[in-house]
Amino acid sequence: MKKKYPAITLSLVAALSLAACGSAPDSSGGDTGDYLACMVSDEGGFDDQSFNQSGKEGLDRAAADFGVQTKVVESQSVADYPTNVDSLVQQNCNLIIGVGFNLSADLTTAAQENPDINFALIDYRFTDSNGEVVELDNAKPLVFNTAEAAYLAGYVAAGTTQTGTVATYGGGVLPTVQIFMEGFARGVEKYNEDNGADVEVLGWDPDNPGSGSFVGNFTDTPVGQQYTEHFLSQGADIVMPVAGPVGSGTIAAIKAAGDDNNGIVWVDADGYLTTESIGGSQYMLTSVMKGIDTAVYDTVKEASEGNFTSDPFIGTLANDGVSIADYHDWSDRVPDDVKEQVEVLKQQIIDGTLDVSTQYDPS
Repeated sequence: MKKKYPAITLSLVAALSLAACGSAPDSSGGDTGDYLACMVSDEGGFDDQSFNQSGKEGLDRAAADFGVQTKVVESQSVADYPTNVDSLVQQNCNLIIGVGFNLSADLTTAAQENPDINFALIDYRFTDSNGEVVELDNAKPLVFNTAEAAYLAGYVAAGTTQTGTVATYGGGVLPTVQIFMEGFARGVEKYNEDNGADVEVLGWDPDNPGSGSFVGNFTDTPVGQQYTEHFLSQGADIVMPVAGPVGSGTIAAIKAAGDDNNGIVWVDADGYLTTESIGGSQYMLTSVMKGIDTAVYDTVKEASEGNFTSDPFIGTLANDGVSIADYHDWSDRVPDDVKEQVEVLKQQIIDGTLDVSTQYDPS
């Protein structure tokens, strides 16, 4: 890989040393008070109660703790991505963070064309227009092995369902979505094996992933509601939407059904906390969480202090990069033996005695 060098004043020896250790350009800007950390959302926007919101919360916390300056731009559609990324480049950001896989190609191009700016991408690798992974000294992927946490959530759902049927659906047919659904379904399978049960999963079949249920985007809330209504009509009482703001359609469907036994497994953030404003908290069994806010926070800290590296951050159960949320109002409904077994499974995943790897895992 050809090294790229920053347009800053360094002695030749120092520059060669920087290249030799594989470090990214020094975009620290000196004093952290002069440092500008920027973020561009995907089309879900920063109030999605999930993915984008978590990223912005990490950025805001970094600003408060480190005194860095911040700028954010919100994308309303895919067409906004290149323009929004370019606008942050033009505003002399020291670090530009893109939220989500949809920004990968545009952020990669910007990183290639601006080696003096550091970039980070949440939930995906930097890729070219052909989808091939690109490694750059100034580009850091922030990715998450969510199958580990989704496996635990699937086990909990299988152990809590009253109907013997649970369900999941995705926004787009993407590895970052499929990994949730696969982990969830395999957690249900594990519960069935352990307990001689026959809990069914609608919307995803590990043996036939091509038959999975997908909205086709992350904005069509009415379709998310329709999927959920269909699952409920087939007997599902717990649904996991992996579709960003489309998940609010699941909340609407379950509220309309008026059955207190129906529940939701949220994703990315703790849905009990993030959906309170839209009346979703009471339906949250648990959530499959990514430590997006912490990954952003740590990246801003490192970069603003001149310690940015392109080494990928991979969130796992072991480093608290992924986890499941508290059961909150549903705690009394989750059997004690299920809670205990989830802790056992978590430790087995961490120490490697239980393999929950999938074809969708980040690398």
